[in-house]
Amino acid sequence: MSGGIRLAVCAAAATLAAAGALLPLVDRSVWIVQAAFLLAVQTSVGVLARRVPLARALTVAVQALVALLLLTVVFARAHAIGGLLPGPEVFQEFGQLLREGASDVGRYAIPAPTTTAIRLLLVGGVLVIGLVVDALAVTYRSAAPAGLPLLALYSVAAGLAEGTDWLWFLAAAAGYLLLLLAEGRDRLAQWGRVFGGGGARPGPAAHPLGPGQGSAIAPVRTGRRIGALALGIALLVPAVLPTMDSGLLQAHGQSPGEGGTGGGTGAVSPLVALQDSLRQPENREVLRYRTSTQNTGDLYLRIVTLDQFDGSTWRTSPGRPVTEVPDPLPTPAGLAPGVRTGPVNTSVAASGSYAQTYLPLPYPAEQVRIGGRWRYEPEGRMVVGGHAQTTRGARYQVTSLLVEPTAAQLAAAPAPPQRLLREYTKVPGSVPAVVARTARKVTAGAANPYQQAVKLQEWFAVDGGFRYDTEVRSGSGPDAIARFLQAKEGFCVHFSFAMAAMARTLGIPARVAVGFTPGTPQADGSMSVGSKDAHAWPELYFEGAGWTRFEPTPSRGTPPEYTVAETPAGSDPGAPSARPDRSAAPSAPTRPDDECTGQLKKADGCPALAQQPGGGATDDGPPAGTVTAVVVAALVVLLLPVLPMLWRRRVRARRLRPADASRRGPGEEAETAGPGGRPVSPAVLPDDDPAETVERTLAAWRELTDSAWDYGILPDDAQTPRKAAARIVRAGALDGPSAESAVRVATAVEQALYAPTPRPAGALAAEVETVRAGLRAAAGRGARLRAVLAPRSAARVAWACSRRWSAALERLRSGRIVAVWRRAGGALRLSRQRG
Repeated sequence: MSGGIRLAVCAAAATLAAAGALLPLVDRSVWIVQAAFLLAVQTSVGVLARRVPLARALTVAVQALVALLLLTVVFARAHAIGGLLPGPEVFQEFGQLLREGASDVGRYAIPAPTTTAIRLLLVGGVLVIGLVVDALAVTYRSAAPAGLPLLALYSVAAGLAEGTDWLWFLAAAAGYLLLLLAEGRDRLAQWGRVFGGGGARPGPAAHPLGPGQGSAIAPVRTGRRIGALALGIALLVPAVLPTMDSGLLQAHGQSPGEGGTGGGTGAVSPLVALQDSLRQPENREVLRYRTSTQNTGDLYLRIVTLDQFDGSTWRTSPGRPVTEVPDPLPTPAGLAPGVRTGPVNTSVAASGSYAQTYLPLPYPAEQVRIGGRWRYEPEGRMVVGGHAQTTRGARYQVTSLLVEPTAAQLAAAPAPPQRLLREYTKVPGSVPAVVARTARKVTAGAANPYQQAVKLQEWFAVDGGFRYDTEVRSGSGPDAIARFLQAKEGFCVHFSFAMAAMARTLGIPARVAVGFTPGTPQADGSMSVGSKDAHAWPELYFEGAGWTRFEPTPSRGTPPEYTVAETPAGSDPGAPSARPDRSAAPSAPTRPDDECTGQLKKADGCPALAQQPGGGATDDGPPAGTVTAVVVAALVVLLLPVLPMLWRRRVRARRLRPADASRRGPGEEAETAGPGGRPVSPAVLPDDDPAETVERTLAAWRELTDSAWDYGILPDDAQTPRKAAARIVRAGALDGPSAESAVRVATAVEQALYAPTPRPAGALAAEVETVRAGLRAAAGRGARLRAVLAPRSAARVAWACSRRWSAALERLRSGRIVAVWRRAGGALRLSRQRG
């Protein structure tokens, strides 16, 4: 292995080692395999470009172009020209995915789901870092500065994950040290002289081991010192990076000591996304459904349950096992036969712009019929999409139960099972004491957990003086609930989080559900659910009824009928007052999916939920003219290195099929020139088919000679076609069918040029392809690559341009410019004579 290849391999390995620190940030690690493959292709292109050799800047440009093409094929193939070449739509798609990725980073907890946008950030980031490292260490032979992008990659991962596994740190450090030592001892010793002192290195003669041994000591010692300094910086930088407090940056993933099982559910942080969706100026329809029940006020569509409370926020417990979706679903936990239930059939059609991995379902669902790859999480009764499976455009049917417990049944509910009490009444010690104290104060006089729950709901919704406001800052940290209880303003997340936490302090099992309120009735009998119907509510467990919905948010949703107090007097504050049904409020007009704003067209769809994209504000972005100019300039820069290959393919396609001579491009005007450079005038050619035969034959001959030229066999127009074909057979090591095809093409050329009546050309295109196949088979790997990527016959373009430029200059010299110059010279001489 040569030094350049070895150094390139070390650079790629060091990049992948540093990228390993990103693995804990997402729930699936398949992306790094994809990144490794694309990085290997990018590195191989760099090796080939340096072997040609190309200029350093051009080598980096070619690698960047290849990286762009690879990302286009993987992430935006449907928008590419021919499925490969990036056009304006590809760059728009990349911009959209980058915006989605930035939003997803702020919304999801660690480990975040591997959405397409997040995967683009990960894979694209690795390719960019790999390109920088390869350019610095290999192309420009300066490996030491290549540690900076590696350090940045690891530091970002360590800062986001609040401390990455030290094994990844050692792997990244080892890769960087290997890269330093592989660069070469001379350049390494020069770069690291400030670390090695001012003394001179021992020369060959001074070393006791003999000549050539002393010069190796300084590079090794220098490499160790550089590595020690780099490792120290890498340890220090993550320690001083500021930590964030929301979404992925908050590290809401596995708690210490918790393990995740493959295929389990990931943690979700819905707080920011839900608030941003409720702030949107327009109510975008996300799904529409038809249902058999008339009581749509209780038909909440639940998506995800947040059952883990750490004192600052709620999230889905990571590592929950998932299974195939059973048919039917298991009986809901805690539901007793004595509680009245009724079957409800619902048909749901999701919008084409609504894409998320959790399926909105009425609770509790008994049967789900949907195509695609879906999984079932039994604890939360959630249906979760498999790899790349989303709700975008999904149509499905759900059979669910309308559970209608009475207030008396809930009041008489026996104690929950011990397992539920242990898991769903956990309250961390970091929760301020004011939360439990307020809960006891509000529920004073309640005779049972049900009455306590009703009093909590009524206090938040009616009696406590709370105000619904989506503009309130979400807040975070252990004091967030205490601040909300003091400020008494917020939106559904605040109310549901606070009530569930207060219920747990009272010993009532509680969790938070996130989904949609029932939506708005339509004239055709369907229900339209919009982005502003996104909602969060608490679920409390009562044995016999199971998980039971409560509605503490003022002016949102509908309070369940079983929370109408069953008490002796109507003045009991435990009975909530009737409030307007949220579902009766008019919604914004239904809009086509393609009107969804750029912020909303995400891998998780337009609505705001646990998987809802953040940001409701629209941004028109830069002017269209600026975007077009930037895109065109980028395409020109990126496509310049591959123009010879594209031109060659275009010319070959035109030569080997009938084409109008008037459509020839630069370098093709001599298609009808015979061997020896003798032009064939169309005036002396026979009409109709004979003329076309001559033209096609000569075009096939030119393609054959140019193909040989691409493989290093220079054309010689002084030779006859037969001699030229024999030379190509001999120099190209052709034998068998390929040699015979070359001879047949040469014979056809002689027939076309010298026979009184040209014979039909026959399948000359197939003959030329046979010769090309023989040339390719006989050539080495490097020659084959050069024939494709940098064909020598592309010089005809330069020749044609040069001829046209010379002709243009000649016309200028002999025409107007010369006349003007002569008149100017004459006027100057006349003025001198007069003076």
